[in-house]
Amino acid sequence: MRTPSGWLAARLPASRRAADGDRARVRDARSALRPPQDWRDSRLWRGTAAVLAGALPMLAFPAPSLWWFAYVALVPWLLLVRSAPTAKRAAYDGWLGGFGFMVAVHHWLLPSLNVFLFVLAALLGALWVPWGVLVRHFLAGVPSRGRIAAALVVLPSGWLMVELVRSWQGLGGPWGLLGATQWQVQPALRLASVGGTWLLSFLVVGVNTAVAVLVGVRQSRVPAVAGLVATAAATGAAWVWSPRPDVEADVRIAVVQPGVIDGKAGITRRFDREAALTRGLAGHHVDLVVWGESSVGYDLTKRPDLTKRLAALSRQVGADILVNVDARRADRPGIYKSSVLVGADGLTGDRYDKMRLVPFGEYIPARSLLGWATSVGKAAGEDRRHGTEQVVMNVGHGLRIGPLICFETAFPDMSRHLAADGAQVLVGQSSTSSFQSSWAPAQHASLGALRAAETGRTMVHATLTGVSAVYGPDGTAIGPRLGTDANTAAVYDVPVAHGVTPYVRYGDWVVHAAVLILAALGAAEAVRVLRARRATAAVPQSPPARTVRESPVRPGR
Repeated sequence: MRTPSGWLAARLPASRRAADGDRARVRDARSALRPPQDWRDSRLWRGTAAVLAGALPMLAFPAPSLWWFAYVALVPWLLLVRSAPTAKRAAYDGWLGGFGFMVAVHHWLLPSLNVFLFVLAALLGALWVPWGVLVRHFLAGVPSRGRIAAALVVLPSGWLMVELVRSWQGLGGPWGLLGATQWQVQPALRLASVGGTWLLSFLVVGVNTAVAVLVGVRQSRVPAVAGLVATAAATGAAWVWSPRPDVEADVRIAVVQPGVIDGKAGITRRFDREAALTRGLAGHHVDLVVWGESSVGYDLTKRPDLTKRLAALSRQVGADILVNVDARRADRPGIYKSSVLVGADGLTGDRYDKMRLVPFGEYIPARSLLGWATSVGKAAGEDRRHGTEQVVMNVGHGLRIGPLICFETAFPDMSRHLAADGAQVLVGQSSTSSFQSSWAPAQHASLGALRAAETGRTMVHATLTGVSAVYGPDGTAIGPRLGTDANTAAVYDVPVAHGVTPYVRYGDWVVHAAVLILAALGAAEAVRVLRARRATAAVPQSPPARTVRESPVRPGR
């Protein structure tokens, strides 16, 4: 109904005029929220689309674990950035998409970080700004075949730089690397043994780029198809020619998972439950017993009674016990998280102090500036101290293990260094009880498959409350997974492997290659700009033309 105008409106009752005005305001509000005919020109709708597009890859990670979706999850984001009218708009699309990606992949942190999660996501999302500019530069309009071929290596390289920067411990570590979505795909795990998770991320982004070209640039499909064929060929070559781990023998490793134990006496009750489960392993002829992270809440040098109980358990089961102590140390100030080996005679002297701590969970970066995070979430009230070096432990029976604690299993370089130092089995002690009903336990457990495949070593992921899992040297699962509802002890026959994978031998060569690709791009762009400036400077400047109205005394007047 139209609002009356002119003298007719003046003769209507005041209530009628007010009602008509309210209807007009409602129509205006609805029109503001309604997508325009070309929604890509609207900042609101385009920004919303960028956030949602950036969040899509979350479905490829556990718990959904739609690994195949990773190969097309970036396509909507790529097509959106490609359509940006300006480089500035593409930068915004990259930033907002990065924000959506970080929030979606780390959404389970919301109960702990509260609103601070969105602050961190906004800051880290800015890492995708250059990537957004690169996407538009190479894919906007109708790009040539050469430009598309370059995009197939430049865009994955740019994405890899984002992952590399945010993998720094202080920025949250390498959680949510795109290549980690392939943890259950055997051909991908073989590729991980060659170039680590970095190679998987590179190829996944490359495939997404090729698919985006097939969808959005139909005139230039040949380079995209060639890129897909090259990816398939590389995967096939890795499957056929990459060396496989040499397996010599099996050892028996027991994982003790006591389950959720709350309450004021939780530390004591947890220890008693772990001791009871360990006692039940007598007669199973195990070579090592592994307890989860924070399984012991006291410094064992200050609690000889607990040390004696552990030593008695070790004698009873006939194997050393790897516990994890989360307590204030007696010999130095501060709280440490430490993997401690206990044998039949007590403490063996083997100890590893956690080196890479969880930001905000175990310490607050720049506490004087960001200490307020403790008032809005479950941030650490006191900073834990970190260790200085990795340790390989001899646990008897000729077995050498490399311990990692919780967050550290996300770092490919740490497991690689342990394998290079002689570790035959990798052991991760973890506890995700704070995120028990979220996707975090499954995501954390999945990382073990990648660390195993990268190093060619069996990976034992032992937790307090699940998910506990064991993976063989090729990354395949061994035995049952202990879910978040389990409180039991399980025995695994795990292979002991030898040999060196290409990733252990050559390290992060994929990252180095990506840096070189981007450096070459930068150099080429610099040369192009210099040539353009020289060409402009070489054109002779003509003097201004004189007109009949100019003054002969003062030209130009």
